[in-house]
Amino acid sequence: MKILYGVPGEGLGHATRSKVVIGWLLAQGHEVQVVSSSRAYQMLARNFPGRVHEIKGFHLAYKDVTVSRVRTVALTLRTAPESLRVNFARYRELLGAFTPDVVISDFESFSYFFARWKRLPVISIDNMQIISRAALDIAVPPTEREHLQLARQIVRAKLPRSQHYLVTTFFELPLLKPNTTLVPPIIRPEILAAQPTRGQHVLVYQSATTQTNLVPLLQALPGQEFRVYGFNKEENHGNVHLRAFSEQGFIEDLASARAVITNGGFSLISEAVYLHKPVCAVPIPAQFEQFLNAAEVEKLGYGRHFTTLTADNVRAFLYELSEFEEKLSHYQQSGNEALFATLAQQLVTIAAEGQQE
Repeated sequence: MKILYGVPGEGLGHATRSKVVIGWLLAQGHEVQVVSSSRAYQMLARNFPGRVHEIKGFHLAYKDVTVSRVRTVALTLRTAPESLRVNFARYRELLGAFTPDVVISDFESFSYFFARWKRLPVISIDNMQIISRAALDIAVPPTEREHLQLARQIVRAKLPRSQHYLVTTFFELPLLKPNTTLVPPIIRPEILAAQPTRGQHVLVYQSATTQTNLVPLLQALPGQEFRVYGFNKEENHGNVHLRAFSEQGFIEDLASARAVITNGGFSLISEAVYLHKPVCAVPIPAQFEQFLNAAEVEKLGYGRHFTTLTADNVRAFLYELSEFEEKLSHYQQSGNEALFATLAQQLVTIAAEGQQE
């Protein structure tokens, strides 16, 4: 089949996960063209030369957005198809004679509106849709209810009426809507190939903007070794070792860590859970998806969820590592097989429906 694959440009989490699926699709003999932007475009273009097209996309900034602005966000999404029509020449330039049979979108708007315009089926693959398509099983405190409402409005406005939603998740929830399948998180090949061991260090992923006092905070636990990513520099501060960015180095430190301290980001938490590493999650404020991931980590017994990172919190987390390891030992995931099997079935269904028309 001919597949148009849309990947958001913000951050590299979507691109890293989409890279796995795109590679599998190509290995299955499908013809795939990709649209993306910013850093994601650069990364994907290096891996799939000649198949990735740069777009400006529809980048919606949700920082400091309040619930009162949700209607404005939704209106922007609804009126975007008109922008597609106006700029049709640009899309022809991007895609040339490529005429897709189906669109796959990882929470990306350009490809979705292209599909709606051309009346193509859409398959959604991402983790965000769980917020609106499943029943949450955690207590949502009053401080998070406004963030939940906003998150649901945004997610519902993204990719509505898709043919099917493949929702990646490390926790099971009851589904509320049809045409939805929960699948395990997408794990990149480097993590699948990693051999987890239990070293003495704790892997820490935090940026200076989210935890400005991180180094002295960790120095308050001199009996522990911390390897810290996020500052992108090589420095040693006693028991705290700052690491410059290195994908291979990060994977090695993750696979050999005794535990992980991070925010509530889905990708790293998923990889830690897959490798059976206890997680201390401190979600970025006002990001409900991160709050949900962190809350599920604690509910499942995979680690702890804190609103702030303190020496006492880290000490409490490390004290319970054996209990978290026992819970994590029951987590089982056979690579990406469940996702690939479900996606293959959806493509077969779409191809059969196309032949009937």
